[in-house]
Amino acid sequence: MRRRVKVLSAGVAAAVIATAAAADDYGKDAALEARFDSAISPAEMDGWLESLAAEPNHVGSAHDKANAEWVLQKFKDWGWDAKIETFKVLYPTPIKVGLELISDNPYTATLTESPVAGDDPTNTKDALPAYLAYQGDGDVTAPIVYANYGMPDDYEALKRMDVSVKGKIVIVRYGGGWRGLKPKLAEEHGAVGCIIFSDPHDDGYAVDDVYPAGPARPPQGFQRGSVEDMTLYPGDPLTPGVGATERAHRLSRAKSKVILHIPALPISYGDAQHFLAAMGGQVAPPSFRGSLGITYHIGDDDAAKAHLIVTSDWSLKTLYDVVATMRGAKYPDQWVLRGNHRDGWVMGATDPLAGQIAMLGEAKAIGELAKSGWRPKRTLVYLSWDGEEPGLLGSTEWAETHADELKKKAVVYVNSDTNARGYLFVEGSHSLQHFVNEVAEDVTDPETKATVGARLRGKLLADSLDQSASDKDKALGKIAADPSEDIPIGAMGSGSDYSVFLQHLGLASLNLGYGGERDWGGVYHSLYDDYKHHSTFVDPGEVYSGVLAKTAGRLVLRAADADLPPVRYSDVADTVAGYLDEVEKLADHKRAVAEAQARAFDLNAFSLASDPTKPGAAPTKLKFVPHFNFAPLENAVERLKQSAKAYDEALAKKGDSLSDAEKAKLFDIAREAEQALAPKEGLPGRPWYKNLITAPGTLTGYGAKTLPGVREAIEQERFSEADKYAALTADAINAYSDAIDEGTSLLIGKSK
Repeated sequence: MRRRVKVLSAGVAAAVIATAAAADDYGKDAALEARFDSAISPAEMDGWLESLAAEPNHVGSAHDKANAEWVLQKFKDWGWDAKIETFKVLYPTPIKVGLELISDNPYTATLTESPVAGDDPTNTKDALPAYLAYQGDGDVTAPIVYANYGMPDDYEALKRMDVSVKGKIVIVRYGGGWRGLKPKLAEEHGAVGCIIFSDPHDDGYAVDDVYPAGPARPPQGFQRGSVEDMTLYPGDPLTPGVGATERAHRLSRAKSKVILHIPALPISYGDAQHFLAAMGGQVAPPSFRGSLGITYHIGDDDAAKAHLIVTSDWSLKTLYDVVATMRGAKYPDQWVLRGNHRDGWVMGATDPLAGQIAMLGEAKAIGELAKSGWRPKRTLVYLSWDGEEPGLLGSTEWAETHADELKKKAVVYVNSDTNARGYLFVEGSHSLQHFVNEVAEDVTDPETKATVGARLRGKLLADSLDQSASDKDKALGKIAADPSEDIPIGAMGSGSDYSVFLQHLGLASLNLGYGGERDWGGVYHSLYDDYKHHSTFVDPGEVYSGVLAKTAGRLVLRAADADLPPVRYSDVADTVAGYLDEVEKLADHKRAVAEAQARAFDLNAFSLASDPTKPGAAPTKLKFVPHFNFAPLENAVERLKQSAKAYDEALAKKGDSLSDAEKAKLFDIAREAEQALAPKEGLPGRPWYKNLITAPGTLTGYGAKTLPGVREAIEQERFSEADKYAALTADAINAYSDAIDEGTSLLIGKSK
């Protein structure tokens, strides 16, 4: 998890103390939660996992539909009002895939994974071969160029070596950035195909023992996945912004901007070694070298060519979202939503079913509470998503279909996905940061018997004292060492089902899970992410699925029953102020680097420093970096600090005295405030993403960019947009403050 660091000011620290008195308004009921905990059964979850992960679960598979029907029946058995909602989406599946090495030592890639000793999955006949959804079909033969991780800096390094990928097939390794950017950037640089392999340096024998001796990737393992350009928009490629229902208007495949045009495939390091060993050309620079027992070369000659072929079935497939509802007794039109996807690339035990069984455990426990006479004040909506892996399909299409109703009723969306032994991680809307910290202090870690919040503090403090600790690690350690300060939650990028709720609809959202005690990334999206691997290395006995259920369940129960919104706006103000400080420092740094590079060109430094025996070129000249007008943002953040402080203090003093109708109105105001951060215009070039505080980066994919309209304009030298989005983001923050001020007026007016 990418954790954002913030340092609390004295004023905010005072707000922590002031709002502590309102903690009981967060809906905590210790007796109810004890009953809830007693109904959570990791042993039962273990049985569910073994069944759900028994066969391949990709979209369109028989087991994916069977699992949807099984989950539906479980919800009904537990007393929920449940149904399946279906959507028709463009989801390609492979007809033919092939990869051959054409050299003095020809080789044909296997493109399939065989079971390992001691782990024979029940059914592998329906498993997808090596495949990347939404690549472009093709049949190409061309020389191979090795481009390291295939990120922008790698193409700049190739340029410095006077190597072009135009007309070539690029081979890159996983890591360094999101999968989908690798073939996209290859295509943009003129490549005709892209191969992605998993180097053992990143998730194989250089990291840990390989499966079955350990959790790391075996030689024949590869990472399937989607390369849909989700940085533009997720969901069905043919119905951006609207639900993929039977009547939806659909784009032609040719007009979709998120489908690539060149063929691409993932391969194992067992296969990749043959291709890399055959390549000639320059020796790769140190940053390009992995852990295969070969000398890595760049290629760019005729010593090694590849024949790459991908043919797909581009028909519409059916998604099966399971939607379970428990109507609220007091505020039925205020919804608390909880989701986890169910589909995998193959068996999907850790990703996503370890999170799915936790969510099911919560649903069963809540059902038992309801059968004993308890009812939530607000309506609960539990969602078992289909089609997350190819592009957040099930959640996006459902939320786009119900967008108007969600924007009127949703209080919060709580998401989980993968889960493993270890430490709590949370990212999401910063207004909910204190709420999350309160919950983390009420859940016990099974390994240490401390709270999961205390264990996380210990981890952050220990990490901050490591010799390799970064400045951010050290700042987090300082926060962790002070029990009066909350642990920050991270900013949301993308990569799971919260995207449509937070970044398109502007709804308060959280994403959480556990992990970090042993790396399971070596089986990510492979055949080996199965019950045997998960129960041996990742979470034996589903103990941490049980912990996740208790954590997410508390968030749901408290949000459902809270008398007052579980928000603290001073956390938002402080965090956004930190983001603004980062952006201003980014501008100064980029300006200094551009000026230094210009001096180097004037002094002919790059030519003088180059090795005359090797081909090379000067770096791309950086643009002159102007001074930007951050004043609108600075003023908006200062106003937000004042508005947030006034609201938090008024809520602590006067919240309990409000009538039920006034308390309900505060929830409406909280929802309107979050939506103010996601205005209609959205981000430049990708208006589906409307949240101006956090978004997936166009060149990071899953990784979050904060104040993205301004930050990416500076990073990507689109300088004319920086001032525009500084003003637009300031307007959004001011609208957020307007909503907070409305809440303060309601609270203060009550005291008159």
